[in-house]
Amino acid sequence: MWFSLNWKILALSLIPPFLRGNAVKSWVLLFTSAIESIHYDWLQYRRQNIYNLAHNSQKCYLRGALNDRFDNELRRIRIDDGNSFKRKYIYTDAEEKPKFLGTIYLYDDSDYEDTGVDFIVVVPAGLIYNNYEMKALIDFYRLASKRNKIIIE
Repeated sequence: MWFSLNWKILALSLIPPFLRGNAVKSWVLLFTSAIESIHYDWLQYRRQNIYNLAHNSQKCYLRGALNDRFDNELRRIRIDDGNSFKRKYIYTDAEEKPKFLGTIYLYDDSDYEDTGVDFIVVVPAGLIYNNYEMKALIDFYRLASKRNKIIIE
């Protein structure tokens, strides 16, 4: 490819044959080491950008990116749909509604359908990860209108 370049061979081949002594070779290789380092950094940056462009906010790609970063061997991180529980309201005395409530389960605000989350990232209990790094990776790939929640299974 056009960007695959061996800087040592290029630099040594550009030296005239009568100057190809050990001292001149060492001197030229010393100057090419800096550009080799920059070239290596650029190749890593290019590879990371190609990886980022290969993934998007679809469930399978986001799950793949999370597993690639945080659980590469066992790949246990999964993405589920958000909860959509209906709200149950408790009435006041002035409203004169029945007071028997039956069995009511208390949920977090993010579990209801009108203000809930769109997807849940389920992380296994034994996985060691940085929560801020995982949130940043999810925010990088998710759509702007989608809300998420990370839970530990």
